[in-house]
Amino acid sequence: MPAESRLVAGARLAVTTFSTLPVRAGRIDRPVAGAAMALAPVVGALLGALLAGVLLLVGTLAAPLVAAGVTLGAAALLTRGLHLDGLADTVDALGSYRRGAAALEIMKKPDVGPFGVVALVVVLLVQAAALTELAGRPWPACLAAVVVATAAGRLGVTVACRRGVPAARPDGLGALVAGTVGPLAPAAGAVAVALLAVPAVPGRPWQGPLAVVVALAVALALLHHVVRRFGGITGDVLGATVEVVTTLVYLGLVLSA
Repeated sequence: MPAESRLVAGARLAVTTFSTLPVRAGRIDRPVAGAAMALAPVVGALLGALLAGVLLLVGTLAAPLVAAGVTLGAAALLTRGLHLDGLADTVDALGSYRRGAAALEIMKKPDVGPFGVVALVVVLLVQAAALTELAGRPWPACLAAVVVATAAGRLGVTVACRRGVPAARPDGLGALVAGTVGPLAPAAGAVAVALLAVPAVPGRPWQGPLAVVVALAVALALLHHVVRRFGGITGDVLGATVEVVTTLVYLGLVLSA
């Protein structure tokens, strides 16, 4: 498959995988999946711009907390809630202290256990609190913060799909994308997202990039643990990575000395 057409197909697959935007997927195979996972932060930046627009618009009509809640609702709608579902399933499996197939079986269950519920509540509370604070910042800083956090969450997926990371199952999204991303995409993505984070905290140009670096470091540690416990990554693990990194970046952007 020619490189250009693979890139186009990868872009379309990235949009359909990470959003509900009306784009029809084309060819799907591992090379295309690798391109899609490498482009995930770009889709995240696009989603972040849309969500920042929602936050800023609703913030002119209602209280910042209301704007934050509406923005989180829009985020769930634009992503089908898949990342939140993946977070709950992954945390439930980790909380069971089981390994391998037994842990994967827990992730398949349609119900959400207590660990998953707590994870969802904590993540949504932290994100809502951070968005409430960001809504009070000048609009360029607010826009940069939401774009960076959303893009960084998808960059976590790029990192998770790098070569050498196995899939936990022989089928599913994890099997399609695991090990498909070369070393250049995560490195380039990290630099780009860190640079985008510079204007996110007025007066502290270092805080945004530091928040991105710390969040990605935590994601790497989490992925290492997940691979040991489950034997590799799954689609649920990728969703959990998105939410964990996004939440940590939001938290890092609103912390003050």
